[in-house]
Amino acid sequence: MGQEENKAIVRAFVEEVQTGGDLDAIEKYFAPSFFNFTQPPGFQDRRGVRKIHAALRTAFPDLRVKIIKQSADGDKVWTYKRFSGTHKGEWAGVPPTRKKVSFDVIDILTLKDGKITEHWHVMDQLGIYQQMGARPPTA
Repeated sequence: MGQEENKAIVRAFVEEVQTGGDLDAIEKYFAPSFFNFTQPPGFQDRRGVRKIHAALRTAFPDLRVKIIKQSADGDKVWTYKRFSGTHKGEWAGVPPTRKKVSFDVIDILTLKDGKITEHWHVMDQLGIYQQMGARPPTA
């Protein structure tokens, strides 16, 4: 697949799963061998993707994801996105605050044969806690 096709696949995933909440569509976008390099054990495969997005949807039921910038090079797609929603369910141990929260994420995805095979991301976790009015856990 070419770079434009790969970008379109990532955009469709953002719309269908991240904004639309269709967790069953994860199977359509992620290869069986998918690996997430920035998540702990138990969250590094397709089941982990489902767990993460289910938790996001529970914590922020009105979650919306907007792509701000996207680029591709070969089999890699970089996407800078803004997540926003109202904190109505527990998130990372923080009970609902009903506060509006937005946070930016940069994803780097590798695609092969139309499926996402690898994932790296960077996000402002401290900013999420601050917006919820909570303290992050200490090590």
